[in-house]
Amino acid sequence: MMNRQAPNKTAGDALDVRPSPIAGQWYPGAPGTLRDRVQSYLDAADVEPLDGAPVALIVPHAGHVYSGGVAAHAYRLVQGQAYDVVAIIAPNHRIPNHDPFLTTGHDAYGTPLGPVPLAQDLVDALDARVGLSRMRRDPEHSLEIQLPFLQVALKGEFQLLPVMLNDQSRAACDALGQALADLLRDRNALLIASTDLSHFYDAQTARRLDSNVTDHIADLDPDGLFETLASGKGKACGGVPTVAVMLAARALGANRAKLLKYATSGDVTGDYHSVVGYAAAVLYA
Repeated sequence: MMNRQAPNKTAGDALDVRPSPIAGQWYPGAPGTLRDRVQSYLDAADVEPLDGAPVALIVPHAGHVYSGGVAAHAYRLVQGQAYDVVAIIAPNHRIPNHDPFLTTGHDAYGTPLGPVPLAQDLVDALDARVGLSRMRRDPEHSLEIQLPFLQVALKGEFQLLPVMLNDQSRAACDALGQALADLLRDRNALLIASTDLSHFYDAQTARRLDSNVTDHIADLDPDGLFETLASGKGKACGGVPTVAVMLAARALGANRAKLLKYATSGDVTGDYHSVVGYAAAVLYA
């Protein structure tokens, strides 16, 4: 069931938690197993320390068995760090709503590791800036799949600013990127863009298409990335969210970027005839 309206709440109401539609399928459903699995990905990720502070991460959103090892390279860089707010900007694959910007109509996202509450003040402020349609019990995976990594990697609790995009225009990128920068400028915040890369090409073709995307990310070049996606020279299902996050990150002081890891589903399955591309990157100051 979906509803564009935020839930009515009164003082003393219990937290209205969005139940996970993917726990036990896209990642382990048992809390202990999930925590251990995520920690194993983090432990295995070999990354060099940054000579700066992370502003934004770009991470894949397939099931953990496929892309968790790649995503861990980005989350390893913020392991043990504390943030008040994490803004996750993701695409919409599964919600039958075509409004430009979507968010949850619940107070929190639920995972087996516990609820992640929304930063309601920021959700409301972003709604006032760009307009957010609030969905209840949505089935979208691309945003939720990041939460267990954040729950394991980060120190302490954090609040969530979740956004899912339908609008693929440059105007939407600019509006969302500027709004995020304005709202997060004085907050202890981390930005995350959730995206996979090309889908179902052979590995050689995938690497060619994907490098056209990752090169622009590594160059901290949102303009070039948008043009590459628009021309079809590169593929990324979360490409527009990535452009918006890059714009916001630059406005928040990021002046360098680094590609941390690239792989394909073939590296897990052994099937290189039809793969999905995954990349992890960091934008930092």
